[in-house]
This record gives sequence, structure tokens and C-alpha cells, in this order.
Amino acid sequence: MLRPLLRYLALALLALSPLGAHAAPHPRVIVFVWDGMRPDAVSAEDTPNLLALAKRGTWFDDNHSTYPTFTMANASTFATGAFPGPLGFYGNRFWATPQAGMKTPPSTRGTGGDDISLRNPVYTEDDMVLRALDKATSGELLELPTLFMAAQRAGLKTAAVGKSGAAFLQNRQLGNDANPDRDGVLLDEKIVLPLSFAKELQQAGYPLPRTAPNVYTEGVLALREDNGGPTDRPKPALLKDNATSDATAGADTPPTAANAWMMKAYLEEILPRHRPDLSVVWLRNPDTTQHIYGVGSPEFHLALQAQDALLGQLEAKLKELGMAEDTNIIVVSDHGHSNIAGPRELFPLRQINDGRVTGIDNDWGYSVSGGVRMAHEMTRDGLIAFDGQGCVYAPVMSGLRADGSQLMPTRYDDDGRICGKPGPYTWPAYPVPEQLPRNAFVLAPNGGTEYFYQPEHNAELVKRAVRFLQSREYVATVFVAKRYGALPGTLPAEQVHLEHPGRGPDIIVSYAWDADAAIQGFRGTEYSTVFPELPSERGEHGSFSPIDVHNTLLAAGPGFRTGFKDTLPSGNVDVAPTVAALLGLALPRAQGRVLHESLTGALGRPVESYTTTPSALRPTQVASGLETVRIDGSKAKPTNFSFVVQLKQLRNADGATWTYFDQASAERH
Repeated sequence: MLRPLLRYLALALLALSPLGAHAAPHPRVIVFVWDGMRPDAVSAEDTPNLLALAKRGTWFDDNHSTYPTFTMANASTFATGAFPGPLGFYGNRFWATPQAGMKTPPSTRGTGGDDISLRNPVYTEDDMVLRALDKATSGELLELPTLFMAAQRAGLKTAAVGKSGAAFLQNRQLGNDANPDRDGVLLDEKIVLPLSFAKELQQAGYPLPRTAPNVYTEGVLALREDNGGPTDRPKPALLKDNATSDATAGADTPPTAANAWMMKAYLEEILPRHRPDLSVVWLRNPDTTQHIYGVGSPEFHLALQAQDALLGQLEAKLKELGMAEDTNIIVVSDHGHSNIAGPRELFPLRQINDGRVTGIDNDWGYSVSGGVRMAHEMTRDGLIAFDGQGCVYAPVMSGLRADGSQLMPTRYDDDGRICGKPGPYTWPAYPVPEQLPRNAFVLAPNGGTEYFYQPEHNAELVKRAVRFLQSREYVATVFVAKRYGALPGTLPAEQVHLEHPGRGPDIIVSYAWDADAAIQGFRGTEYSTVFPELPSERGEHGSFSPIDVHNTLLAAGPGFRTGFKDTLPSGNVDVAPTVAALLGLALPRAQGRVLHESLTGALGRPVESYTTTPSALRPTQVASGLETVRIDGSKAKPTNFSFVVQLKQLRNADGATWTYFDQASAERH
């Protein structure tokens, strides 16, 4: 009688202890997102820990980002295993106000406490904005179930850590007063959820993000006097024009300190005390560094080294806690990354010396071109367009010609009537007016791809805008909502998983790219939107370039084959279904596949059970008789426009088929 009683008491005490509160039936999974990590940036010099992980685990040799290759579009894919159209989610920026089922207020309070107008296209890398949009859609911001929901329903513990917006989207319904063991914990650059977890971190001596109290009722959470700002990012190094990033500075990269603090909290507090079965740790290196300074810059290499050091810390901590043998680590990026640049014959690469742009150096110089303001270009052509952005001052990246002159001359707002405050600008502001005029377009700029909304769905106006876009050399592809039919030189958005009857844009455009043009030793350039907050960024993504599309995916742990190179096409859309399979969860509405060929045991399948077929999509008709206009305004002879989407179809022995898009490029004849 005594022995069963002692056994019962021992089990009861184990259940009450932090380490024994839950015993997962499957090895845990940590999805470590290296934002913007290119596969060709993995090296023994910059990322030895990542390279070692790849060698002992599985390297996915042909992985694909979800198009558009934005952070938040891929964050929704990681969350659900699905694409933007079926999800009805179009981040990073989209226009929410007039869309069916989105009864959004005129403004909302951002995570930083600022008032954000929802009349303009909204930027979704903000937790409170996502909360407001989720509320406006009655909890259906993502129209399919998420991986975190499935894990929590199964009684598994979850944790989301890292980049604001992207980390929050994994567990967007986490409330202030949630139960951490049941509903998970969240720590990102701006907030900590739930309240009990925020107080737990404080009691353990951790400072909190400055904005953490903003998500609670006033006074509920107070920062300590010595809190500081652990996720603050230093300002970038600029040239002497005080507007353009100095790609030669070689200074510490802006996200490094914040990333290190969040990883420390994960390793020292979340991992040992909460022991999550499923974690997503999403850190913004090398992406933010690449945006500011460009791919291949000295800062780029520092960012890779800092990120790799955090991977080393993670692996060491798992060994220390005795968790290394039953943890699967998946390292993945949301997209690749390109340098921003226009044609070299118009805008040669240049040296940077002593904080100034100097002589031409097409062998090892830096870009001085590639920025586009589409609302401005459309307005100059007689269309009515607004992008919700303020004035932009980009004297360098808007284009320096071979003779040194600026493509977009610097102008001055002396009294603030144009830009809201006095100062120089190269493009004026295009805010969405309170009363939108008829026949107007609202543009949601997203770097390498832009969304175009025409509220009246005027077919003739859309056709005119499409012809304008096809005539611009800096445009590569044009997709349209299926309500407009087969317009010459376009493809329906549904053919690339971007159609949604209520929330979808009318037109989706990828900017032109050059996968062979190299800057600082790395291939890949593209045109890009310019933004007021980063007017002279040097790196971008979002396009249908193969450099943006092909991203990093590798994995190691008890669930994955060792020393294996997976040559089958895979995608970010496959990550959630694969994680679900590893954890024994059901994710029946996911559109991706379980990567069985890379897995061990009962989940494993031979590579030979799949067949891959290359294919292509083209518009049924070309757009004919267009006068091609280059970025500098010069014109070419009348041409015909079309484009081609290169893809692969993968089929398994049961006949199931998955499609992976490799690139989409313009064809002008």
C-alpha cells in the first residue's frame, strides 16, 4: 500500500514542478528564422555554426519563399502552411479600409503608442495594428487555422520570440491575461505577453521593451527606473548628406544588441522554465542590416557573424539543459535579399570615400540608383494615385547619372506645406485624402512588389493602368484580379495563389530585377519602392527574382536525416505541415506538404517516390504596341510585352501535386 502511495505523491509533485508540468509525446521543435538570409551567404567564415548544422542535418537545396517575398506574407505562411490569397492576408503593407469584411476604424494605436491612420495602406509589422485588424475581421485576419492553435489544442506549450509583427502573427490571439502554460508566451521587440510572463521577466531581473506597457491598461505594468531600452536600435551610419546610408562604415549592425537580449531571455528564462514544445524565434539579422547597408557590405558580414553566434548559444544551452537529443532545430529565412540598383549603363556603381559618393567603380563599387516612387510616376502620366507615404529625400538612391547629376533633383519645402515640415525632398507626399476622388488608385508599396487598389473596380481604368505599367522598363510582371478577365500581357492573380474576392488587390506588380548583376561579390539587383523611413536603403526583397524567391532552409535533430541534401523543390509553405507532423498534430487545411523525404522513422519517405516537372506560365496574349520608357525617362521603340513565370510541379506516388514558383521575368520584343 505504501509503495503505490509514494509513487502517486511523486507523480503529483512532478506534475506541479516547472520541469515536469508537461511531457511532450514527440521531440520539441524550434523554428529559428534568420530574416532575409540568402543560401549563398552560408559560409565557414561568417556562419560556421550554421554550416555545421547543415552538414550534420538536412539541407534543402531548392527552397522557395512565398511570393510576394515579404516578411509578413511569409510570416502568415509559416503560421498556417498556406498562401496569401486563401488566407486573405497581404502584408507587409496593404489597404484595409474598403475591403469586404474589414470594418476598420479610421485609425488605431500602434504598439509604440502612436496614432496610425488606417485610411492609408497600413504597415503590419506592428502587434497592435495586427490586433486591430484581427478585431475588424472578427478574428479572421488569417482565414485558416494556425500551427500554434493546433499545438495549444493538443496541450503543447508554445513560445514566440523576436521581430515585432512576424513573431506576434504566430500567436496573434494571445491575450493580456492568458495562461502561459495553455496559451503560450510572447516576447518581441515591443511587447511581452501575457502580463504574468512580463512580470516573471521583471522578477528575474530582465528589462522590458520600452513600449511593453502600451498593450495593457494604463498603470498595470510599470517599467523599473533602470529599465532602459533593451530592444532599441541605434541609428544607421549615414553619408555626409545625412540621408544616405554609409555602406563602408563597418559599424555594429543596428539589430544585434536587441537580438542578443531576446535570445538571452529565451535561453535563460523561456527554455528552462517553460520548456516549450514549439518555439518560433524570429530575429531580424541579416535582413535589417541588408536593407540599410546592402548585401555584401562590411555590415552584412558582421550581421551574419552575430546571428551565427546566437545559433551557437542556442545549441550550447540545449546541451546544458539535456535537451539537445530530443530537439529539432529548423533554420529558415522568410525570403532572400537583393541589392537595389538600376541599369549600370545609366547609373554606374561608385566608390564611397570619407562619407561622400565619389568616382565610378563598376567592379567593386556601390549602387547609386534603383529607387522608384510609383505614385509619382503614375501621377506624371495623368493617372490619380496615392500611396499613403510622405515626402521622400533620396538624393543618391533615386539615381546618380554617369555625369554625377541627380535623376531626381533635390527640392526644398521652405514652409512645410508640402512635406509637413521644412526641408529637402526628391518626391512629394502622396497621402490618401479623406475623400478619395473617383477613378483613383491607392498603392500599397512593399519594396520589390506593389499592390494597386481601384475602389470602383473600373475595368477600363484598370486596363489603362496596366498598359502604363507594362510600358515601364522597371516593371517585370503584372497580375490582375480575375474579375478583369484575361487582359493582354497579364496573368490572373489566382495562378500564383494571390486571389481573394474581398481583400485582394486589383493589380499586383513585381519590379524588374537582374539576377546576374553583382555588387560587393553577391549577385542580384532589383528596383524598389523608396520609403520615407528608409529613404536611401540599399537592399530590398519582395520581387519575383530568383534571388528573392530562393531562400535558406535547413534542419537537424532526431526527426531529420543526417548529412542529407534534399534536391526536391520545397517551400516555406511546407514548414508548418512538417512541424505539425513532427509534433503529431493535424493541420488539414494547409496547402504545403510534409517534407517526408527529409524525415526519419515512420514519417520518412524515399526521394524516388516523387517526380518533378519544370513548367512555365505565360499570358495568353501579349500587350502590343507599347513605347517602353526607362527609369530615366528615355524611350525605346514600340514593343510587345509579356512575361513568363518559371515553376516546378512536384507529384508524389499517390498523385498529389504541389507547385513551386522559381521566378517571373518580363519579355519585351
